Amino acid sequence: MTDKPYKPPVQETDRLFATERNPEDFRFDASVARVFPDMIRRSVPGYTTIIPMIEVITEQHVQAGSNCYDLGCSLGASTLAMRHGIPFADCTLTGVDNSDAMIERCEHYIALDDHPLPVQLRCEDILTTPLENASVTTLNFTLQFVPPGERARLLTRIADATRPGGALILSEKIRFESPQEQDIQTRLHHEFKRANGYSDLEISQKRSAIEQVLIPESLEEHRHRLLEAGFGQVIVWYQCFNFVSMLAIKSRT
Repeated sequence: MTDKPYKPPVQETDRLFATERNPEDFRFDASVARVFPDMIRRSVPGYTTIIPMIEVITEQHVQAGSNCYDLGCSLGASTLAMRHGIPFADCTLTGVDNSDAMIERCEHYIALDDHPLPVQLRCEDILTTPLENASVTTLNFTLQFVPPGERARLLTRIADATRPGGALILSEKIRFESPQEQDIQTRLHHEFKRANGYSDLEISQKRSAIEQVLIPESLEEHRHRLLEAGFGQVIVWYQCFNFVSMLAIKSRT
């Protein structure tokens, strides 16, 4: 008797906002977890570029005998990218998320991946989860969901836990200081969603649900906070419309 082949969780098409619904804040619950790969692919421009580049950046900055963290790991796309970028068997890789539904599905995707490096998953708050001896940490569209007043403390904790030469990969939706630029970039983002099959109703209802939960900040606010937290260099390595990914590197001296 042979074991049945291990199958990944069923991924559904995102139709969460396709019909009229009562307004409520966006939550990373089981319904979102079921459609999350489709949702993020169709909502975040460049996501399919950012994920494989996380592997490349991890390989450039990971250090032997260190810890790597994916904070807000959701279903583990960036966790797996980091895993494949770590060449050292003595490193540890930890994914952290406060959603039970996300962690449960993430476990399946980790199990399907054939890389030998073990992955630890924690269902914890990233604001309090232990961090130490880090060489690479990822916040992939996660900080924007952290209350603004808590962001500096979190980034300081990450910087304090990071080895010299280590790095933080920070991907975020941003806002622009110029109202004209903000309007143009928002319209371009909405057109991106329409091109990916979202209706005006879906775009409007998703925006209403998420606007009190996802609080974007300007690029300069992010850069200033990262430098204040203790990183020595901050560069933008990717941008499409109002979505960016930054690399913050801790100085070696």
